[in-house]
Amino acid sequence: MADLTTKLAGVTSPNPFWLASAPPTNTGGQVMRAFEAGWGGAVWKTLGQPVENVTSRFGALDYAGRKIMGFNNIELITDRPLETNLKEMYEVKKRFPKHALIASLMVETREEWREIIKKVEDAGSDAIELNFGCPHGMCERGMGSAVGQEPKVLEVITGWTKEFAKIPVIVKLTPNISDITVPAAAARRAGADAVSLINTIKSIIGVDLDQFVPYPTVDGKSTNGGYCGPAVKPIAMHMVGAIARKNGNALPVSGIGGISDWKDAVEFMMLGAGTVQVCTAVMHYGYRIVEDMIQGMSDYMDAKGFRSTSELVGRAIPNYTDWGSLNRRHTLLAKIHQEHCIGCNLCVVACDDGGHQCIDLNPEFRADTNPTNINLHRTTRKAPIVREEECVGCNLCSLVCPAPGAITMETVPYRPAYGSVTDIKLNGPRAGH
Repeated sequence: MADLTTKLAGVTSPNPFWLASAPPTNTGGQVMRAFEAGWGGAVWKTLGQPVENVTSRFGALDYAGRKIMGFNNIELITDRPLETNLKEMYEVKKRFPKHALIASLMVETREEWREIIKKVEDAGSDAIELNFGCPHGMCERGMGSAVGQEPKVLEVITGWTKEFAKIPVIVKLTPNISDITVPAAAARRAGADAVSLINTIKSIIGVDLDQFVPYPTVDGKSTNGGYCGPAVKPIAMHMVGAIARKNGNALPVSGIGGISDWKDAVEFMMLGAGTVQVCTAVMHYGYRIVEDMIQGMSDYMDAKGFRSTSELVGRAIPNYTDWGSLNRRHTLLAKIHQEHCIGCNLCVVACDDGGHQCIDLNPEFRADTNPTNINLHRTTRKAPIVREEECVGCNLCSLVCPAPGAITMETVPYRPAYGSVTDIKLNGPRAGH
C-alpha cells in the first residue's frame, strides 16, 4: 500500500493535503476538526495586526449548472487578537504533534517580523508562510501582493525572516505578475526553504445590473477581490510547472489553486508540487472531502506502482517543453464513429465556424422522428463525415462532442496539414449543407 507521508522543506505531514490559509483555518477548533477528518497539514489564517473585515465579503461565479466554479473574496487577514490565535495554535500542535502546522504571517517592519516569528515558533509552528500574495486591502497598505510584485522587496523581507526564523520559511507568491519565476528566484536567493502558489487573482466577479454595483456589495459600494476556485486551476498549474522546470527540486513547491479532488492534487504534484493546499472546495463541501482525496490518491498510487508521494513530484516535467520543441510531424485525424453518434451535429457547427471546415453532414443523414422506432433509427441514421485530406487534427470536434466514444483522434502517417502553401484555396459550401 502506498505511503502518503509527505515531507516539504523539512516539514513532515501524514499526507500531502493541507488546508490553505483562509477561513477554514481561522480558529483552533476548525483546524482540530480538519485534522480529525484527515487533513495532513494546515496553514493558519494570516496573522498580523488584526483588521476589521467587511460584510458581505464573498462572491461566486456559477457555470453550466455548477455552483462556485469561481470564487471571489474581499476578506483580509485575521480579525482575531494575536494572543488568542497563538494560544489556539499551541493547543492544536500539542494535540496533533504529527500534523503540519504552518503560520501565515503578514507584517510591515523588520522588528515586527522578528517579534511575530518568535511568537509563532513558541506556539509550536512547524514553519512560517510569508503572505506576499493578497491582492486587495493589504496591498494598498504596502503588504501582500505589493511585496510579491516587487522581487527586490520580496528578497529583502524574506532575508529578514531567514535571519530570525529557526523553522522553515515558505514564501507565498502572487499570480498577479507577468513571470512567476522572477519572484520565485528572488525568494530562493534570499534563502527561502520553499514557495507556495498561487495566491488569488485580482478580479471583479460580476456586477449587479439593477444597483450598478460590483459584487460583493458593501453598503452600495465594492472593490476588486481575489479570484480562486476550480476556474483558476489551469493558471495555477502553469505557474507551478514553470517554477519546477526552472528549478527542478532545488526549490520545493506547495501547490494551490482550484484543487478539489485527488486527481487535481496528483496533477499539481506531477508538475512539481510537494504538497497541495485546498481552500474553496472545503468552503463549498466541508472538511470531509479529504477522505475521498486520501483514498483516491492511495488507490491511484497502488495501481501505478508508486510507493511514496515523492515519486509523483515532477513526474510530468520532462514532458513539459517549449512549443518550438514539439514534434510538428506528429499527425492526428478525427474519426467519427456512427455507432456512438447521436446526430447533434455540434461537431459540424464547431468545425465550420470555429475550426477548419472539414466535417460534412452526411447527405444520407436522417434523424428518425419516431423515438419508439429504435431499429429504424439505428439502421438509417448516418454520422457526419470527416474529410481527412483537410483535417488538421486540432481536436475541437472531440471536445464539443457530448457522446462518449463518438469521436476519437487517431495517429496517422505524417502529411502537411494543407499540402504546400500554394495549394491553399477558399473552399465552397460543404456537402450536405
